[in-house]
Amino acid sequence: MSQQPLSDDLRAQAAEYVLGTLNADGRRAIEQQLGSNAALRAAIVQWEADLLPLASLAPPVAPSPQLWRRIARSARAPSAAAPARAPAWRSLWLWRGLTGASVALSALLAVLLAGTSASKPQYMVVLVAPQNQAPGYVVQASMGRRLSLAPLHATPVPSDKSLQFWTKADGWRGPVSLGLVKPGQTITIPLDALPNVQPNQLFELTLEPARGSPLNKPTGPIQFIGRAVKVM
Repeated sequence: MSQQPLSDDLRAQAAEYVLGTLNADGRRAIEQQLGSNAALRAAIVQWEADLLPLASLAPPVAPSPQLWRRIARSARAPSAAAPARAPAWRSLWLWRGLTGASVALSALLAVLLAGTSASKPQYMVVLVAPQNQAPGYVVQASMGRRLSLAPLHATPVPSDKSLQFWTKADGWRGPVSLGLVKPGQTITIPLDALPNVQPNQLFELTLEPARGSPLNKPTGPIQFIGRAVKVM
């Protein structure tokens, strides 16, 4: 069995296989290699462990009656070339893919795959708008004591306002400012003056005056918010 390291392209396909975003041909191509490629199997197991906990970032939504009818028709339709039946969790992932969680995970996947050659993050955070759970930013915290904030799309900010980045872990007296963020800007922040990132640590972006909060805490409305999930 192959023990060779995976190429970035095959590792990306393994991630898409776990998310269920490959087309039928791509999925079958991966499944045909699973029996002989141990490195590919290990990559899929690792992506499952990394990505599945993130499904809890958005509340599940019950499928519509129309979707259930489509599912029933698909289940009854015979197919001579049908691939091996997927595990139950993968079906669950499909239904959850209709919620905001799939949007967050797809956006997160894009960020992860863009850095496949870089050091793997220890914690990930998808920051979502509190009003509609739409993802806006992804936070990655590495074991090298650095944290990055990457936008998923441009966020308009009034000229007399600014976005301020905050974090707070359990046991802290209050939130700590990580600085101002320009719309569409990706930033990297050293964490030398802060404790290690913890599971469930809060991160948020608030709308503040142009020069930032006049107090040592958020004063404006929350634009994006999320909690850290350990992925390594």
